[in-house]
Amino acid sequence: MALELRNVTKRVGAIQHIKETSLILEPGHFNVLLGATGSGKTSLIKLMAGLDPMASGSIHMDGQDITRLNTQKRNISLVHQFFVNYPHMTVFDNIASPLKVAGMAASEIQGRVEEAADILQLRPMLNRRPHEMSGGQQQRCALARAIAKESKAVFLDEPLANLDYKLREELRDQLPELFSGRGAVVVYATSEPEEALLLGGKTALMNDGHVTQFGPTAEIYRDPANVQAAQVFSDPPINTALIVKKGTTAQMGVDVAWDLSGDAANLQDGEYTIAVRPHHVLPVATHGCTVRLQGRVQVTELSGSESSAHFDQGHRSSWVSLSSGVHPYEVGEMHDFYMDPTACYFFAADGSRVA
Repeated sequence: MALELRNVTKRVGAIQHIKETSLILEPGHFNVLLGATGSGKTSLIKLMAGLDPMASGSIHMDGQDITRLNTQKRNISLVHQFFVNYPHMTVFDNIASPLKVAGMAASEIQGRVEEAADILQLRPMLNRRPHEMSGGQQQRCALARAIAKESKAVFLDEPLANLDYKLREELRDQLPELFSGRGAVVVYATSEPEEALLLGGKTALMNDGHVTQFGPTAEIYRDPANVQAAQVFSDPPINTALIVKKGTTAQMGVDVAWDLSGDAANLQDGEYTIAVRPHHVLPVATHGCTVRLQGRVQVTELSGSESSAHFDQGHRSSWVSLSSGVHPYEVGEMHDFYMDPTACYFFAADGSRVA
């Protein structure tokens, strides 16, 4: 079974919210929609769920055209980032609500609700109402409802965004196991690249209503097809700069140059955009990180065992360094940083990846 989008588009007045998109989303793994706020993730989910009309194209589930079916007839579940539960119902009745609407026998409803409640650790709370539960428990209730329904497709629209850090980590670790082996197409929308990597599966990178790249998550991270894909799939933001390639030398501004190797050395002479992730720009010279940059430190952050520094290179845009350990940066000071030239991606003027 698969969920297939064939040339779907969405318009609101004269504005095209979803540009022509074709995807095949399969069960057995998470299908992640990754993009910044406003990139079109929720709009695409609403199209797949039948909540919004399409301007053109079609949607197929298990080979059947479901484009004109309403949401109720598509046999799908949708979990939002907000805790959508019926406030007047108990947890049991919230989980059971779609099963009752489907006219399922009471005995089967009881079994499905209890199974889902056990998976989400909600058995002791089945007689509570949503206002008597924490945010994490309420979101578990919404997830239990999706599991109990045994839908053909489950759409998770940034379901962990409103939870605190600890709960988010806990549920994120559990999600792949919760839906494993259920045969449903699972689509998960997020704006966090780290979350996409942790969930694995396949990822569709979204930018301005358009899917810029789709494929196995780890492969897309390692091998972005265009500059938009590289920018979407990087947190902290990927560093970019214009360079001029002449012979086997790359020149960045007036004071930074290095020798090229591999595919980059074989490019035609001319202007290119390079992109390098922050963990390949370090505050100390190491094996590989040999291209010296200098910039004025603008912002510093400590995150666990990592240090980051945003620094201004003057004639180039602000860059970010991310390194392990604690480094004594001072805001406003000039600091040396060292880039690994072999970790640079090269893009042509149209944004396409060339090396």
